[in-house]
Amino acid sequence: MGAVSACEKWLYENSFPVDGGNFDDAGRVSGRIKTILKEMGIENDVVRMAAVITYESEINIVSYARHGMIRLHVLPEYVEIEVVDEGPGISDIRLAMQQGWSTATDKIREMGFGAGMGLNNIRNFSDIFHISSDVGSGTRLKMIIHIQQEQNR
Repeated sequence: MGAVSACEKWLYENSFPVDGGNFDDAGRVSGRIKTILKEMGIENDVVRMAAVITYESEINIVSYARHGMIRLHVLPEYVEIEVVDEGPGISDIRLAMQQGWSTATDKIREMGFGAGMGLNNIRNFSDIFHISSDVGSGTRLKMIIHIQQEQNR
C-alpha cells in the first residue's frame, strides 16, 4: 500500500501571484485568502491569523521583490501558507527578524509601510514559522496555523 501524498488530504489549495512594486493591488491576495477561509467555515481566530500573515507577506513582496507567489493549503488539521519571492533576498535573517529593523526606502515609508514589523508579525501570528533566503535570488517563508480539532468533528 502506497503512502498518501499531502495533496490528497488538502481541503483547498491555490496559488496567488503578487507583483513587486504594485502598491495599488497590495492587500488583494490577503483579502481573497480571508474570504476563502471564511467561506470554508474556518474559525475566526485562524482566519485572522492567516489574514495578518498573508497581508504582511504580500506587502513585503510588493515592497522588496520583483514578484512572488503566495500558496494556500488548507488541511483538516492546519492552514499552511507558503510565500516565495524573487528579489534581493535577506543577507542577515537574524537582524531582519528584529522588531523595528527595516531596509525600506523613504518612498515605502512615506506610503506608511516599512516599519520593520512585517516578519515579526508573520512569525508571531504563526504556530510554526520557517524562513530561508538566498541573497540575489529571493526569500521563502512557510507558516502553519493549527485548526482546533473540535472544529473538525
